[in-house]
Amino acid sequence: MADNELADGGAAEGADAVPAPKGKLKLMIAAAGVVVILGGAAATWFLFFRGGHPDEKQAAAAVVKAPIFMDMPEMLVNLAGSPGERVQYLKVKVVLEVKEEKQVEAIKPTLPRVTDIFQTYLRELRPTDLNGSAGMFRLKEEMTRRVNVAVAPNAVSAVLFKEIVVQ
Repeated sequence: MADNELADGGAAEGADAVPAPKGKLKLMIAAAGVVVILGGAAATWFLFFRGGHPDEKQAAAAVVKAPIFMDMPEMLVNLAGSPGERVQYLKVKVVLEVKEEKQVEAIKPTLPRVTDIFQTYLRELRPTDLNGSAGMFRLKEEMTRRVNVAVAPNAVSAVLFKEIVVQ
């Protein structure tokens, strides 16, 4: 019997040693599960509930004003070319996009300056500068930059082409 008690006592000590690591392992798994659940809840809130109320979004969308478009006079310029080449012409109809009606009234007195800047720039172009959509994009961006310099402190959002003809 003493041997059984020693065996039971030894088994009891061995049982205490084995469950301790299992208890730490269970605790670590439980802590990791809590972190995953909290992370999932935070991600759900961030993706779905953070935006606010739909009424606030509709009110913000209703505040956005439509842009105002300002027609420029049609321009016809000859393009720069090498000596001996056939002269090519560029016909352009441009519209300026502004944000508010009061900007149109502020820009109108500077229209002769804007026309002069456009004509001077367009006369320096070569027919190869206008090739492809990349050429049109560069032309639009450069014209927008130049018109903003001319009408400062007012600003033009974009220069839009109504018509472009190269002859």
